[in-house]
Amino acid sequence: MTNSVPARDDPAFPNISIIARREYRELVRGRLFKVSTLILITLVLLIAILPIGVRVFQRGQTTQVAVVAADSVLANRTIDHLRTFLPQGDRPYELIAMRDPAASIEQVNDRNLDAALEVERQPSGRLSFTVHLGETLGQTALADLGFATFATAIIDFSERNPVVGFEVPDFNVVRGSSSAGRGSAFDPAVFASRLIVGAVFGFLIFLSIVIYGMWVAQGVVAEKQSRVMELLISAASARQLVVGKAVGIGLAGATQTLLVLVPALAVLAVEDILAKVVLGQGVGIDSSLKALSPGLLLGFASYYVLGFALYAFVYAAAGSLLSRAEDLQIVALPLAIIAIVGYFQAILALTGGITVFIRLASYVPFWSPFVMITRLAVGRVEPWEIALSLGLLAATIVIVGVIAIRIYAAGVLLYGQRPGLRAYVAAARGR
Repeated sequence: MTNSVPARDDPAFPNISIIARREYRELVRGRLFKVSTLILITLVLLIAILPIGVRVFQRGQTTQVAVVAADSVLANRTIDHLRTFLPQGDRPYELIAMRDPAASIEQVNDRNLDAALEVERQPSGRLSFTVHLGETLGQTALADLGFATFATAIIDFSERNPVVGFEVPDFNVVRGSSSAGRGSAFDPAVFASRLIVGAVFGFLIFLSIVIYGMWVAQGVVAEKQSRVMELLISAASARQLVVGKAVGIGLAGATQTLLVLVPALAVLAVEDILAKVVLGQGVGIDSSLKALSPGLLLGFASYYVLGFALYAFVYAAAGSLLSRAEDLQIVALPLAIIAIVGYFQAILALTGGITVFIRLASYVPFWSPFVMITRLAVGRVEPWEIALSLGLLAATIVIVGVIAIRIYAAGVLLYGQRPGLRAYVAAARGR
């Protein structure tokens, strides 16, 4: 004999709003919510002022590079050219002429120098460079040295083989060019700001899905253990309970996100002023807020809400499969792994560019909340791509929601039984 849930009138309101208010109030008034909010605000504010802290720490420091050549004239000429092309920003380069390669390498190994650059002129007249790296030299500085040495070689060649004289060429980068050849000039500071904003938005969506999704599952398991569900099901259906719980916890999560974002955005808005107060009037700092736009904020809000809705239904179904809170981690781990895979792809999009695989991943509903918001932050996304991504995500939410409600009914509403896997599969299929 197959058990079934009797048909009942299942209006959306007012039960869903009542359940949502109950979940919201319990979470927001709880000590865990208050403590976690304070911790997150503190962490985000520290991250917001981190660029200023880095500049304070690096004040007065230099990147020391030894330019090693047997010919002192060659060494000095190389230093003069390198100074023209090496950036002199927060941590300027200090170039030191040396003649002994072994001594310079020893200085690098002893951390007295950041790098040693050997310069040698080949019989053909071409310059040859060898860089000995120390532990303190990062990839950015190495890229600076690579560009500066290449430019130095061009200048040296032009000086030795004059035709009409050499002039340093302009170097402009245009990003997002259209078929008409138009595009916006590439501003490294703005692009760096967009990278930061994309990373923060992706992290917030990931954090919300994992943490608040677990709250949904924990709430379901706790109500099963305490048998509170027996009281709730007398006045609400499975659909009302699941949707109400997702809405209430989702609003609590959105409230916490706003409480964290508002002070962080306020600090970023006055970041340049703070930098001038701490570092001096002559020192400014590019604010990450310049990367924000109404479209990006709208995209973040859309993927935040839809991404949470999708995972909330899945976590609710997962929680209904369990009878003990101790077993929750076993079920929650695979769900977290799915989210982590999507988040890693978003990080790859930030660091390695928008590849074909990343582009396809931005359409996959379980990954699009992370990957598409990254693409919106650092790249150009066509309107049809956004429409396709949001359409697939919304359709998946409807399908997963129907299945989750049926599994929830089988796992929570069938008291006095221990439904097996077949019962859950049958419930998901509507039988």
